[in-house]
Amino acid sequence: MGSPDFAIPSLEAIHKSEHEIVAVASNPDKRRGRGGKPQPTVVKKKAMALGYPTIDVEDPKSDEFKEKLEKLEPDLQVVVAFRILPKDILAIPSIGSINLHASLLPKYRGAAPIHWAIIKGEDETGCSVFFLDEKVDTGEIVAQFKTEIGPMETTGDLYDRLKVKGAELLKETVDQIAKGTTEGRAQNHEEATPAPKLFNENTRIDFNQSADDVHNLIRGLNPFPTAWCMYGDQKLNVHKSKPGPKTSNAEPGQLVGIENKLYVQCSDGLLELLELQLPGTKRLSGVDFLNGYDTSIILK
Repeated sequence: MGSPDFAIPSLEAIHKSEHEIVAVASNPDKRRGRGGKPQPTVVKKKAMALGYPTIDVEDPKSDEFKEKLEKLEPDLQVVVAFRILPKDILAIPSIGSINLHASLLPKYRGAAPIHWAIIKGEDETGCSVFFLDEKVDTGEIVAQFKTEIGPMETTGDLYDRLKVKGAELLKETVDQIAKGTTEGRAQNHEEATPAPKLFNENTRIDFNQSADDVHNLIRGLNPFPTAWCMYGDQKLNVHKSKPGPKTSNAEPGQLVGIENKLYVQCSDGLLELLELQLPGTKRLSGVDFLNGYDTSIILK
């Protein structure tokens, strides 16, 4: 069960294994692009290309969905980047239901674990495979792997790595479950941290924070949904940055040009702005912004 491209390597890994996929469940077709016909999710499209029966899941709580799954008599349900499933759906397989989650659980439970690991300045993260229960991301862990996060690595970079490494871990875990050699371990719920959805309110830059914290927010929101601030009365998206010198007399949010580089003052020093974008314009390098726009405006 899955919908976005994060789940594609996992589907491919199990397809190439000795295990039999009896069906692939995904979100319903919807219009994608301007005025286009309804299109399947990338997971459904891949499943059809591989020759698997597919199930469109309008409502995970519906009797119709439950009946379709029961007819398949699955041993195991494998979930990657899908929706919250009710207890009666999780209980259908004889072995249970497992999920691949892109964090080192119990850290970063929720919808945006990769984003939040970078935003919070973690130097490592990974993937976890765990048995699903009623509460979100709380079940027994059966496998994990760790990987370092580079100081300039973005969510996009890490996403691309984790979807591949996570698929390898998932396939190995399914192998072990089939052999009956897995042992689950309970999560320490006291160590849990949230990874909530990202909205306009929690993606705005606060230049009263440290340069490292602002840099982590910017790269953690790249490529989507993108960190932003106000440049006068215009919304300014900031796509890329790099920590700069720690000495400056400017006030937080003030733009500073030094040796043909654009910086902004944070609470403890300067942050170099490498790529910015105003509404209706293409992305600009810091130096192009420095040369073409009023840098006396304080970013808010």
